[in-house]
Amino acid sequence: MTYKFTIIVPVYNEEDNLERVETELSNYLKIAKVTSSVLFVNDGSSDNSQALIEAICERNEAFNYISFKQNRGLSAAIKAGFDYVDSELVGYIDSDLQTTPEDFNILLDHIDTHELVTGVRSNRKDSFVKNMSSKIANGIRRTFTHDGMDDTGCPLKVIKTDYAKRIPMFKGLHRFLPAMILLQKGRIIQVPVQHFPRMAGTANFGLWNRLFGPLMDCFAYLWMKKKYINYEVEKSSK
Repeated sequence: MTYKFTIIVPVYNEEDNLERVETELSNYLKIAKVTSSVLFVNDGSSDNSQALIEAICERNEAFNYISFKQNRGLSAAIKAGFDYVDSELVGYIDSDLQTTPEDFNILLDHIDTHELVTGVRSNRKDSFVKNMSSKIANGIRRTFTHDGMDDTGCPLKVIKTDYAKRIPMFKGLHRFLPAMILLQKGRIIQVPVQHFPRMAGTANFGLWNRLFGPLMDCFAYLWMKKKYINYEVEKSSK
């Protein structure tokens, strides 16, 4: 079967969540607005995640996986997914399922007129510290990028694949995906989505990852923006 949309699921030590991920995504594929598949990217998990992923993919035709030799971080996992897929559209969702796959349909409603559609988590079910650090980090990022996005850390996005493949990823750049689409003269929009408490497993991001790390990444983004190469081919012999 040819799929129009591939959902990337980055995984790092999420063995307690994966059966629920299988159930939720299997249910979503039945109601998806376009033909959709799932790609697990195992980011060097040290628990039983890989064995569970292989079992899930064995019993679900629309599920596939790639697995890293070593842990390389969320940006690397997302980048590998972008590189691997060949569908027209690509998106991702975190394996903790604090967002719901059903909301991909809300994002897909806008993808015809935009190159990236990102969720913005309404009524977030996180701790006060996590919410405040995220709000501060997003404010800092907007100051640097002028992307107008309120919640680039929301783990629910849909992107046109040809734009996603042109993003030169580095560590932390998953927070700058809307800004990187803007550098390609693409159109972006944010849409409210649901948010839920984490049901199992442990969050892999602390205060440094949410606040101080993104501040340092802003300077890397500014350097990349200055050096970024963007071109359009007007004519070709092929």
